[in-house]
Amino acid sequence: MDTLTLWQIALLAAAAALVGFSKTAVSGANTISLAVFAAVLPARESTGVLLPILIAGDLLAVLVYRRHAHWPTLLRLFPAVAVGVVAGTFFMMWADDEAVRTSIGAILLFMAGVTVWRRRGGPEPSPEGDGPSRGGRLKARSYGALGGFTTMVANAGGPVMSLYLLSAGFRKLGFLGTSAWFFLIVNTSKVPFSVGLGLIDTHSLLLDATLVLFVLPGAYLGRACVGRINQKLFDRIVIGATVLGGLQLLLR
Repeated sequence: MDTLTLWQIALLAAAAALVGFSKTAVSGANTISLAVFAAVLPARESTGVLLPILIAGDLLAVLVYRRHAHWPTLLRLFPAVAVGVVAGTFFMMWADDEAVRTSIGAILLFMAGVTVWRRRGGPEPSPEGDGPSRGGRLKARSYGALGGFTTMVANAGGPVMSLYLLSAGFRKLGFLGTSAWFFLIVNTSKVPFSVGLGLIDTHSLLLDATLVLFVLPGAYLGRACVGRINQKLFDRIVIGATVLGGLQLLLR
């Protein structure tokens, strides 16, 4: 923190507030936070600083939406996610910042394109919002592995899983509840890997202790706004945030 300017700390604080907002309103919007952290801090080290902040946001989201999770979907995803996390850990052992940004940006743009293409002729989300209207094991495994890989490499699993939940037919509450539990479990499980890679240490935790305070007002604002966002707008914002996040990573 000694080397950060007041302006840089303000940017990180705003990004931390956006994490809280994204966890309780528009999942996937925190790709902007990812981009801000990677711009202010070294890209590789920024993932370790951001992870505890994401976990704080996950805890708040679970408190709000814990009753809306669809556990069959979560149980179908977790084995593939575990494979992706392990693959991402090995990737981080040799990848430099440019390789990380390029890989994740390309994946996000590809998945956004696939989702838009599928939804052009696909069914509307189910009225119940409690589970997928269609899908299969292969899709769950593909998205799960990608989600695990991207969340380990750059904390960018949010957009991938958002696209999966949209394509599976989740409405807002089911989407947010399932996403909240998913990322609380996955992000917590990543902590030992991040510590082992040297991404989380005493210095990063000291910075986290300051920034985590800004997650709460962001989460409160998101909870207040989510009821005012209609389903079509919600879907478009999630896809749009994914595209912007992918472009940001590719064009840096």
